[in-house]
Amino acid sequence: MTELSLRPDGTADRTTGCPIASGEELRLRRELAAVYRLVAHFRMTDLIFTHISVRLPGPEQHFLINPYGLLFEEITASNLVKIDLTGHPVEESQHPVNPAGFVIHSAVHAARSDAHCVLHTHTRAGCAVAAQEHGLLPLNQISMEFYDRLGYHDYEGVALNLAEQQRLVADLGGHPAMILRNHGLLTVGETPAQAFLRMYYLDKACEIQTAATAAGAGLVIPSPDICELTARQLAGEDDSSDLQDDMGYELAWSALLRLVERVAPDYKD
Repeated sequence: MTELSLRPDGTADRTTGCPIASGEELRLRRELAAVYRLVAHFRMTDLIFTHISVRLPGPEQHFLINPYGLLFEEITASNLVKIDLTGHPVEESQHPVNPAGFVIHSAVHAARSDAHCVLHTHTRAGCAVAAQEHGLLPLNQISMEFYDRLGYHDYEGVALNLAEQQRLVADLGGHPAMILRNHGLLTVGETPAQAFLRMYYLDKACEIQTAATAAGAGLVIPSPDICELTARQLAGEDDSSDLQDDMGYELAWSALLRLVERVAPDYKD
């Protein structure tokens, strides 16, 4: 088995026999590899488990996902594996793929045309809130991004059964994120950057909640109207405020790419 070796111009090393990666595929490979490195940098990993997948353009329904067995800090643009909707490789790779790990991702990708990237984590704070009966509370401005915009899926055991897919998709609905009860967190995005930023702040919201509830004091929760207003403001859907910030996430992503360049410049290899 051979590994896709990309040249700087996006073409594959012809000596391996691998297909040439298009410019768009190379861009997505590098963006997804950057997200894997950021998840590792911010300590949101579970060793080699959990996944981040991205849909490639075209009618083939092909996706990129991490090689099974590599830590997220080892992921590069070239060692990401191209798979089909069943989770099986469509090109030669020296790395295995865990098809069972794609059960959740494939269900979401198939049901949501806007879910180009699906990101799943087992963070400590995320798993803690996933075990709380009331779910995520609007305790902070960060939490309110997900106010009435968060799905919940009851635990059905390790995601190895295809029958669970329909229920999982129904519970996610049109939301940008979901809490998998007794399991972890999931976000979707039109780009890997969007899925990552949603996960970063969903996990941060869970950290805030676990800290606030652990203190044992009474909790202050804003009114539903204020929570909804804040959610619309953060989503860029509010036109009633005097000022608008429509470039914050783009600036944040640019800053994160600079961070990856400093701490893990080999992600593009």
